[in-house]
Amino acid sequence: MVTREAFAESVHVRAPGKINVYLGVGGRHDDGYHALATVFQAVSLYEDVIATDAPDFTLSVTGVDDPSTVPVDDRNLAMRAAKMLASATGYEGGVHLELRKSVPVAGGMGGGSADAAAALVACDALWGTGLSPQRLHELAARLGADVPFALHGGTAVGTGRGDQLNPALARGRFDWVLVTSEAGLSTPEIYARLDAHRTEIGALADDPPMSLDVPIPVLQALRAGDPHSLAASMFNDLEVSALLERPALDDIINEGLHAGALSGIVSGSGPTIAFLCETPDSAQYVQGELQKNGRTALHVHGPVPGARIIS
Repeated sequence: MVTREAFAESVHVRAPGKINVYLGVGGRHDDGYHALATVFQAVSLYEDVIATDAPDFTLSVTGVDDPSTVPVDDRNLAMRAAKMLASATGYEGGVHLELRKSVPVAGGMGGGSADAAAALVACDALWGTGLSPQRLHELAARLGADVPFALHGGTAVGTGRGDQLNPALARGRFDWVLVTSEAGLSTPEIYARLDAHRTEIGALADDPPMSLDVPIPVLQALRAGDPHSLAASMFNDLEVSALLERPALDDIINEGLHAGALSGIVSGSGPTIAFLCETPDSAQYVQGELQKNGRTALHVHGPVPGARIIS
């Protein structure tokens, strides 16, 4: 049993959103999760979680136009993370979590997963439970495939369900322009649509792979720090289903390429579009051109660190 000791009244943790530079999707396991091979890159768009000592578990959200899009009960990954940590450590108190969101909600950038990772780190520090990084990773993996990566940040290869992480060597800085959408997309629905599309066209119908690898050219481009090579090897299996669900995303991709981006793909399950640019200056130009077209465009860079204590 862990009882409350006076470490700090609150802990502020910041965790990054992510881009899937590469995302290959295989067959679906019995637990409902698909086999994945992906390359995550953490980028400079953050979620902030402030954990404050409280007798019960409560949660509030700021930074979103419509707070109703973010649940404040056990459907919220951050709330589930805090309760899971309390259960795993025998902590008998509670916590109030304040989520200050900047990553698009349901945008394919892992904002909810970043909240969960930040909540784990914040509560561990607030309660003085002192879990090892490996134990925090184990708890994170139980919350979803993207949560362990939000803990670690940087650039990493994810296999299995995406939660088996290995750091990827990535030199230098990569500049991205993100175009966000007001309405999100449901990750489970995008995966289901991919399954239905593959069945319809006969792809992977006989023997869907249950183990995948990231192609060598992707890893070579990251090691070289070469945005041109990386642009040529970026790929997302979920893009086809995201475009089927929302065809207008294809127009955004074409606009970004016309403005000078090296490549553009749907990030994760969408609808955020990630454009890779050659330099910070070219990214600022692409951002400006997309904004002239009425798009909400953000210039970010990666890789950046994972969840860390700010104060």
